Amino acid sequence: MPAKAANALDSFDLAILDILQRDNTVPQRLIAQAVHLSAPAVQRRIQRLRETGVIRTEAAQLDAARLGRPLTLLVEVHVHDEHPRRTAGLHARIAAEPAVQQCYAITGEADYLLVVTAASMADYDALVERLLRGDENVRRFRTSVALGCLKLGLQVPVLQD
Repeated sequence: MPAKAANALDSFDLAILDILQRDNTVPQRLIAQAVHLSAPAVQRRIQRLRETGVIRTEAAQLDAARLGRPLTLLVEVHVHDEHPRRTAGLHARIAAEPAVQQCYAITGEADYLLVVTAASMADYDALVERLLRGDENVRRFRTSVALGCLKLGLQVPVLQD
């Protein structure tokens, strides 16, 4: 979201967003009570926040381990050439791969950082075969296995103290 759009948000919008990003199942009437607006005003604001892309998606956060995917792996990918024509195939495979939870183009030594889940190391190896091996533009990759999770979430600080 451009900085200008963020400035267009008022304290009511920010309070609504703070509630929704913690639990988007809170009924709008309860949000209205919490932010001191009418329920129809909250509904209009939420609709505007969706339409303008401030609210990107509304989804349940699932426990991968309880769904048979106990491994979380962080994969640093190094490519030879970052030109879009050389990375288009990699980008498409990553976007289409359900096991990739997040992918960032990054600065530093690596070019991309992927967060992936896997059922087992064999499952992860099959994922690597699909995504990385055989792509002549992938120079190398390095994998770290998460031993535990200290914090998980996508919340953005919206309220100022």
